[in-house]
Amino acid sequence: MNQQKLLKISPDKLKAINSVLLDPNSQVMKDFLAVVAKYGTPEEINRKHKQARKMENLFKIVQERQPEAIKDLNWLIEQRDKGAFISVKEYRRRVLGPRADSTKFKDRYAVTLEVSALQYFPWIRVMAEQAIANKTLVPGRFIAVRKMKESEADGDLPAIVAALDIIGASFVETLDTKGSDGSNPHLGGPATITGYFGGIGQPNEHALQWLDEFLYYYTTYGVQHVLNFNAGTILLGFLLYKLGVNINFKISVFFGSDNPYHALWIMTMAKLFSREDGTSPLIGFNWSNSINNQTMELTAQFRKALGFEKVIRFEHHITETWKSIVVQPYNRRTELIEIADHVANIAAKHEGGDPEVEQTLAHPSDILDYFREKKEVIESGDWDNLQNNFLLKVEAANRTARDLTANGLSFIAAKNLHK
Repeated sequence: MNQQKLLKISPDKLKAINSVLLDPNSQVMKDFLAVVAKYGTPEEINRKHKQARKMENLFKIVQERQPEAIKDLNWLIEQRDKGAFISVKEYRRRVLGPRADSTKFKDRYAVTLEVSALQYFPWIRVMAEQAIANKTLVPGRFIAVRKMKESEADGDLPAIVAALDIIGASFVETLDTKGSDGSNPHLGGPATITGYFGGIGQPNEHALQWLDEFLYYYTTYGVQHVLNFNAGTILLGFLLYKLGVNINFKISVFFGSDNPYHALWIMTMAKLFSREDGTSPLIGFNWSNSINNQTMELTAQFRKALGFEKVIRFEHHITETWKSIVVQPYNRRTELIEIADHVANIAAKHEGGDPEVEQTLAHPSDILDYFREKKEVIESGDWDNLQNNFLLKVEAANRTARDLTANGLSFIAAKNLHK
């Protein structure tokens, strides 16, 4: 007897699931739909999102809250339009010399250059100026972990959304409804961050608060893509997308996905709630720092079988902050080069500078810096230190791009800057 056949899910099981989802008396479904209804129908919600994401509307909010940022945004547009940034072709020649012209790069397996965390808008111009001066790359993907309400109030949020649309980079926000917001009364703040790994702290009513917060930023500032930490909010994201709201999310490293069976569980749910066109709101899957290449290779097999190879990006930490997150030295660049020629849709995430650089710093990168208030950062004298930490992460991403290029592999940088 073929035991594997015993694993087949019968239509009756799907019927039972549908009976819960479609039960008009199901309280959990009524509560979910009530939050969505606050913002309108799915069509109305998407219209609000598109309107909020228009450049002129973002500029209007920035003008009201941080008018000095308008000059930097216009500068960025000017530099982009005049082609001030190095092209991909020229970059490859700088790395490989004449050999670049005859090298057949594996564009199908292009690796997205990713940096976390982009906390403050002023860092963008400094990064861009360095890229122009040094003929280096601006990454194609950024994560922010700053307090949303603080970023909203001082105008950084709309300014960053506008800037990354200008340069052609994707952007992921971290909502305030997370473990460090006090939702779990038995955990403190970031000092007890290790307690979050079993469930980062969205208990009881906080899952719906996360949904509410997401819809607020989706419709008010055009924020489309956020981190997701919790199995409950992952399901809410699937349900919202299934309704027709065009949100996206990525699973955070704090969720702890560390084996292919965990990934199969999540992607099975993604398939169940995918749309008729095969798409899912789950477009980023951030692995735990403990996984090896074999886990990605095995997961890539069923990711492809489920029709998600081009939908769900594997996001893998190449570097990490020097303090408060992993045992150092931590650098997975060599492993990335080994896998990047045969596993598609990978993002190389840089959360720290290279270890040999970090260990020399008076203020090395620290995951706990993400949870600090801007006022306290400035008063402590750490503003320049945190900016330097960010720029070293961008430098680490450029080192990864160089190594990929040297091995005939492709990368994805800010697409509007590096043609």
